[in-house]
Amino acid sequence: MFETRVDPVLGTVVHVVGARQARPNLPSAGCPFCVGGLEAPVDYDVRWFPNRWPAMEGDRCEVVLYTPTHDASFSSLESNEARKVVDLWADRTADLGARDDVDYVLVFENKGQEVGATIAHPHGQIYAYDHVPSRQSRRLAGRWAPFGWPDDATLDERTVVEKDGWRAWVPFAPTFPVAMQIAPLERIHDLPSMSAGDRDSLATMLIDVLARLDRLYQLPMPYMMWLNQRPTVIDGYDDAWFNVEIVSSWRDANVQRFIAAAEVASEEYFNPVVPEEVAQRLRSAA
Repeated sequence: MFETRVDPVLGTVVHVVGARQARPNLPSAGCPFCVGGLEAPVDYDVRWFPNRWPAMEGDRCEVVLYTPTHDASFSSLESNEARKVVDLWADRTADLGARDDVDYVLVFENKGQEVGATIAHPHGQIYAYDHVPSRQSRRLAGRWAPFGWPDDATLDERTVVEKDGWRAWVPFAPTFPVAMQIAPLERIHDLPSMSAGDRDSLATMLIDVLARLDRLYQLPMPYMMWLNQRPTVIDGYDDAWFNVEIVSSWRDANVQRFIAAAEVASEEYFNPVVPEEVAQRLRSAA
């Protein structure tokens, strides 16, 4: 049911999970995440549970419910509600990261059918890897930070909002038409090490940025979001700098930007949307 394979030339890691082929695309009766549903039998503010269709064995895949309100979204949450989500992310990172078979905890969200979300109820997921995934490993090896790079010359032009010690900006060379990064201006390693103030600021920044994305095309924007943080191994990675990445495949309202064969083959991408123009429009979408 679970097998990890590695391409002998490229080193690409592939998790072969045949059991997930049988998972339902849509719930057969009612929303399982609403109160009284299959995964939420009692009332809750935020909630987590093991994924019934895990991508990895060993109870290392979890679902996080942001709110009992079915037609809400992260951007529609009040700041105190969003803070509860951040706290739950931090608690699950700490609990999963304490396991001997977990080296990296990835918190992420797929929002919208366009990016594969099968249930509309606001929720995210957590994967606890027994290794540091390749992309995160490369970012850590490159000592990723929110500033100190040659493209800093245009950082102000690409900055969308900066407040409470956090910045949100459009990357210099995004592979998706719409992309955002969020990071604290002072180094924070991970969710569990954030102070109460840091968590408040992250919660309000996420609400702000995700609401701007919905206003960009005056429609709820499908997106993928993930949180990069320090691996949970005992030693090393002291340069890790917590950050959030958000990307959308929309190049215009309801217009999907598809990755072409040449891009998949070469891993060189052709973005039809100018990053600085996206940043300007998001600044105006306050």
